[in-house]
Amino acid sequence: QALRERGCRSEEDFRAALREIEAEVQRRKQLTRQSVERKAIISECYRRKHPEVYILQDSFLAPDFLEIVRYCTSPDAHLHGLLRYIESFSDKRIYRLPVFTEEFCQAFVDELENFEQSDMPKGRPNTMNNYGVLLNELGMDETLLTPLREKYLQPLTALLYPDVGGASLDSHKAFVVKYSLHEDLDLSSHYDNAEITLNVSLGKDFTEGNLYFGDFSQDPTPVPKYIEIEHVGAQGLLHRGGQIHGALPIASGERWNLVIWMRSSAVRNQLCPMCNKKPELVEAEGFGDGFTATLEDDAPETVNLCSLW
Repeated sequence: QALRERGCRSEEDFRAALREIEAEVQRRKQLTRQSVERKAIISECYRRKHPEVYILQDSFLAPDFLEIVRYCTSPDAHLHGLLRYIESFSDKRIYRLPVFTEEFCQAFVDELENFEQSDMPKGRPNTMNNYGVLLNELGMDETLLTPLREKYLQPLTALLYPDVGGASLDSHKAFVVKYSLHEDLDLSSHYDNAEITLNVSLGKDFTEGNLYFGDFSQDPTPVPKYIEIEHVGAQGLLHRGGQIHGALPIASGERWNLVIWMRSSAVRNQLCPMCNKKPELVEAEGFGDGFTATLEDDAPETVNLCSLW
């Protein structure tokens, strides 16, 4: 039925569609192995330009962000108190807040450009973004991104999104996307394979390219209402991963964005957010897609991929 709705009419149409689907399934099955191979080569051969940006330090973070985290980790922290520190948009539970210093953003982008100009193998973030960097392959997960999620972001998400796993985020996928006039200009409507997403504008100089947000993927309306939100340098937007969103075209310059898909296995083990079914898992290295298999005593064993997606 789904294929008929997408234009398949003849037997040959169906065979062609099935061949395309099977090719995509096989491609996705190879992604984890290929990523592990690239990471090993990069670890051995890539010469870092700014090695200091690989290890999280408080000096990377905006003073106002550190103040927000201090509030969220205080004994009397509550949602309404947190909302005094951050900017919220409509009723869609989208929030803007300072995250990094401009100095860190400049050094971080310079490191990413150095990597892009190298002859190292490069995986791309996803099928929608053709330019950018998978940060786990660059070796940033353990020392930069995991501490950022665990120590600084989860105290906020626990207050802002308790209903979608904000207090139990235990994995992530982090990448940087790049938009420029001769490469990717924009990003069409989609939702993320995440419970909560942080999207930080790292620079550089650009015009236009606002983000737009519509309905929650599980609760669409016949005529969705979209809002536009401007990206501000060194600041981030927090939103639910299931929020339908996209990026309008930039008009000039070049924009780099850090995107962190944060995941809660306690939530997604019940229902895969992409296929809306109970996940059937295949083993993966690293964080995979954020699902967990458990031992008999319910202790986490490994993080896997949903084989249905």
